[in-house]
Amino acid sequence: MLQKQLLFFVFLILLTSSCQRKSVPSFNYNYSSINKDIETLADDAMEGREIGTRGEKLASDYIASRFSALGLKPAGDPGSYFQTFSRRLNKNPHGEESDHGAMIEGRNVVAMIDNGAASSIVIGGHYDHLGYGSEGSLYTGEPAIHNGADDNSSGVAGVLSLAENIKKSNLKNYNYVFICFSGEEKGLWGSNYFVKQSNPTEFDCMVNMDMIGRLNAEKKLAISGVGTSPDFKKLLESENGKKFSLKLEESGVGPSDHTSFYNAGVPVLAFFTGQHSDYHKPSDDAHLINYNGIEDIVTYIFGVVSDLDKMPKLTYVKTKDETKERMSFSVTLGVMPDYLFDGKGMKIDGVKDGKPASVAGMEKGDIVVKMGEMQVVDMQTYMKCLSFFKPGDKVAVKIIRNGEEMMKDVQF
Repeated sequence: MLQKQLLFFVFLILLTSSCQRKSVPSFNYNYSSINKDIETLADDAMEGREIGTRGEKLASDYIASRFSALGLKPAGDPGSYFQTFSRRLNKNPHGEESDHGAMIEGRNVVAMIDNGAASSIVIGGHYDHLGYGSEGSLYTGEPAIHNGADDNSSGVAGVLSLAENIKKSNLKNYNYVFICFSGEEKGLWGSNYFVKQSNPTEFDCMVNMDMIGRLNAEKKLAISGVGTSPDFKKLLESENGKKFSLKLEESGVGPSDHTSFYNAGVPVLAFFTGQHSDYHKPSDDAHLINYNGIEDIVTYIFGVVSDLDKMPKLTYVKTKDETKERMSFSVTLGVMPDYLFDGKGMKIDGVKDGKPASVAGMEKGDIVVKMGEMQVVDMQTYMKCLSFFKPGDKVAVKIIRNGEEMMKDVQF
């Protein structure tokens, strides 16, 4: 009798555990699809996916075919996955539209899961890149194809993976809109156009993935927009556990497409694994992608979205614009900052040959803590310091290298 009672008790535990597991949406990470998406978009045949080019058209055709194969509804121009827009070429990336230059036609690729809900969750990432590197490139040399595997084939692969899994899930309380933007590299053109053609009050939030393909050994993951809704921080930390070392940024403003939504009153989250030495260079290729890292990140985002699906419509909060002070620079150190660094100062992630920092003997890993008489405590104060100098100025720069302070004389 006792043995039967024990067996029945064990059965109840297993049954309860099984029911609990079934209530949690499962995520299926499709390695072959992720690899194919990134390798296809970052192939030389796409010629760098610059807006208005044959490569952009090939890339958008590929993305549309993937949305169609997943059974998603076209949500661009009537009856189409494509949302076509025109803008005038501007020589200042991430700036305002210029009155000069040729008109360029681009197209966003838009699909959705229509659950008949009053609000939608938008999931996006840009697919355009720099073409042969004529504008925005950090590469010096003959024109070369900039494949942009991390920037931003990785984000597009994330959008497609989430679309596949949400389509198969029981997430039904919101509609889901999936967008791969063009014109991001020219100044958020595609996302600006999409938002202006939409009713932003119908959006619960926007989730953006831009450069999620280089998760480092410390598993540092930057998430911006955390302050744009009071529910985000707790949700992100709860879902994370100890998966990532999170760098949470309050501001909804940043150099990617989530900014267009934030400026329209939509809560936003933007995921980013940091810059690297291949950023905006021909060397940003598919074989350098951390595919296991993408799996971890997209699985994490799916968990966050699953939680959002259970929640009422989010409250929007306007955050402090950390880029509000528009500073003009006539000089540069010639370094690549480490945007994931959360210590005191500005940590250098790369040094460009022949530039002031290189000539002064500064190296990758150095932390700039003082320029002249001005303290550098973070990225914002570093940029503020730069704005005070002009060509020809000499300045003593204090750095920390391997825990030791040292001075470097910089000539701008």
